[in-house]
Amino acid sequence: MIAFVSGPVAALASTTAVVEVGGIGMAVQCTPNTLSTLRVGQEAKLATSLVVREDSLTLYGFADDDERQVFELLQTASGVGPRLAQAMLAVHAPDALRLAVATGDEKALTAVPGIGKKGAQKLLLELKDRLGEPLGTGASAGAQRAAPGPAPWSEQLQTALVGLGYAPREAEEAVAAVAPQAEAVLAEGGRPPVPQLLRAALQTLNRAR
Repeated sequence: MIAFVSGPVAALASTTAVVEVGGIGMAVQCTPNTLSTLRVGQEAKLATSLVVREDSLTLYGFADDDERQVFELLQTASGVGPRLAQAMLAVHAPDALRLAVATGDEKALTAVPGIGKKGAQKLLLELKDRLGEPLGTGASAGAQRAAPGPAPWSEQLQTALVGLGYAPREAEEAVAAVAPQAEAVLAEGGRPPVPQLLRAALQTLNRAR
């Protein structure tokens, strides 16, 4: 198992970071939140999980060991593969997922692209005794993710939505829809909470469809 990769970031794409390790470029699939903390040329250390298939080896990268553990636990539920598990972590921080499962919050799970009402109900049942209790509050987890580097909140949100498969134009419209929320936070001297804004943007996109 490759537990982590560490080295300078050689390249960034919408869903992938390339980290140079011993002269070799390791392509690592990451959530938009994790990608937004990385900068080309800067050192990075990502916890990783290697997913082995008959025709591929895919390395998934995470901000910390907790995120990786939740990624792996999510896949113990039937119907949850690495892509869906990563999408869940793109929308919710690990503790927010624990809280959603602990409280039976269907709406939190259906905010994830690819999860409908029935799928959310099934996941709540299967994951109830697997993810464990929340380590903190959903708000504090969101706050930790809300300060991932100098990129403007709108740029982070746009990158996150495109990384989840939405067209750039759809992403722009969703960013515009949640702009008043971000501006209200800025007016109070705070930093716009990108994970919460991402959830709100996804809700507007789901309503539009």
